[in-house]
Amino acid sequence: MLPRAARRAYPAIGSTSLDLVLRGLRVVAGLLLGLVSGPVGLLVVVFARSAAPRFAALERRRIGVLLGIDSAAPTPPRAVRYLAVRAAVGLFGGFVLGWLFYGIAVAVIAGHRIAVRGLDGIDWQDDVVTLLWTTAVGGVLLYLEVQGIKGVVALEAGVARRYLGPSEAELLHRRIDELAASRAGIVAAVDAERRRIERDLHDGVQQRLVALGMLLGRARRHPEHAEDLLRQAHDESRHVLDDLREVAWRVYPAALDALGLADALEAVADRSSIPVKIRCAPPPAPAPVETAVYFVVSEAVTNAAKHSGATMIDVDITGDGGAVRVRVEDDGVGGADPAGGGLAGLSRRVLALDGRFGVDSPAGGPTVITAEMPCG
Repeated sequence: MLPRAARRAYPAIGSTSLDLVLRGLRVVAGLLLGLVSGPVGLLVVVFARSAAPRFAALERRRIGVLLGIDSAAPTPPRAVRYLAVRAAVGLFGGFVLGWLFYGIAVAVIAGHRIAVRGLDGIDWQDDVVTLLWTTAVGGVLLYLEVQGIKGVVALEAGVARRYLGPSEAELLHRRIDELAASRAGIVAAVDAERRRIERDLHDGVQQRLVALGMLLGRARRHPEHAEDLLRQAHDESRHVLDDLREVAWRVYPAALDALGLADALEAVADRSSIPVKIRCAPPPAPAPVETAVYFVVSEAVTNAAKHSGATMIDVDITGDGGAVRVRVEDDGVGGADPAGGGLAGLSRRVLALDGRFGVDSPAGGPTVITAEMPCG
């Protein structure tokens, strides 16, 4: 709530500096709450062990809000151990905060004395030297104080993950569930793609081949119209080749092997009826990741051209050594359904690579499709 209110009240403040200040306030607030919760938790452990799980639940909410740590409900023994260790961390955090407030108090007193005495009351030989020396020492102590606060926060986060985080068995079960869901998603995606290819062959290529055969038959039966019918048959054969090429690219884009990801995506942009702006600077990635990136962009561009009414599509592919990030944005009317066949298939394809997939498409637009896949 505090960052949103501050930005509304002071929009002229730079977001970076404001975030640093608010983050510092958030850390100090977390340490103050931790200073209170530590001894209280120890009292709970000593006098009312039965209340330890409930107090640990309050701690879970606190560390979730202030530290962003996902935790699980601990068993009573783990809750007791956490509160016992947490008491020591809270007292240590109080010691660190005590020095912070002491430094602030000294700075306020010194500033008040200077303000009261004024510049005329300052002894420029003795007072200025003392002020400079005190400022230098205060700067060093402030640096040590900041490092101490960071250390306390890291220590508190480590204790929370150790005693409130999921156990190895829970992590293993989660991973098994993720792999099972990914496997089911792969099977569903392959089945959906197979049906889509069959439908394209039946409704597109097959119908054009039937039309081509009819044109050739008419040309043989009516020699006087053979030239015109053969010209139509030639045009129909080109359409058949285009449809076959489109179906083949849906099976696997051969241009990825021959040209690379950037050139393959440029071909997608060239085939689009809407202008597509592509910025492609991904890190080196395995072939399955590049294939998934290609299909994400291709499907997003195709959907935008068919349904969005957009006039421009912006594709941005970036990343570092650990992951590839894809962002496709159009200026259309929005309202894309993430559960639709095409987007759901893309989601399963990305999740199968331990990636993340998202669709943000409010009514009125714009539509933003994002995907992130690990390179390892």
